[in-house]
Amino acid sequence: MKLIVGLGNPGKEYENTRHNLGFMVVDKIAEDLKIYDFKEKFKGLIGEGNYKGEKILLLKPQTFMNLSGDSIIQVLNFYKIDSEVEMIVIYDDMSLPIGKLRIREKGSAGGHNGIKSIISHVGEKFLRIKFGIGASGGKEKTVGFVLGRFSKEEELDVKEAIENASKMALSLLEGEKIEKIMQLYNKK
Repeated sequence: MKLIVGLGNPGKEYENTRHNLGFMVVDKIAEDLKIYDFKEKFKGLIGEGNYKGEKILLLKPQTFMNLSGDSIIQVLNFYKIDSEVEMIVIYDDMSLPIGKLRIREKGSAGGHNGIKSIISHVGEKFLRIKFGIGASGGKEKTVGFVLGRFSKEEELDVKEAIENASKMALSLLEGEKIEKIMQLYNKK
C-alpha cells in the first residue's frame, strides 16, 4: 500500500492558490486513477484506489498547512504504512522557479511549515515532490504570496507542471529511478 499526500489548506478561499498545489496534484492523480470518492477521515479527505495492482491512498489533510503531520500520522499508523518508503508528499516550494519540480528523498523543512509538521511526526526521510511557485519578494510578503492565485501568464506553466507532478508520483510508485524521472519531467 502506498500513500500520496498533497499539502494545502481547506476551504473555498484557498482553492487554486500557490499554497494548495499539493491538493491540485492529488486531484489530478485522482482523476487519472479514477478515484472519485474521498471520505472525511483522519483529519483529512482520503481516497482509495489501485494502481497496477497495488492499493493507493490519496490524502488531502484538512488540518490547515501548519498541522499537516497530525493527519498524516493517523493514516500511517492506521494502515501501518512506512513513511520512508511508502509515502510521497507533494507541496509548494518558494525556492524553485514557477512550475519547476524537484524530487527529494529526505531533508529539512526549508522554512515550509507543513513539512516541518510532518518531520515532527515521522522524521526527515520521506519522498517528496517540491513544486516551484517562485519567490515572494521578501519575508514580509510571503503569506500574501503563497495564499495568492497565479497570474494568467503563470497558469499554463502551472497546468503543465501539475500534469508532470502527477506522472512523477506514479513513476515513483513504480519504483522508477529518481534521476530518470527528473530527466523526463523537468526539462525546463
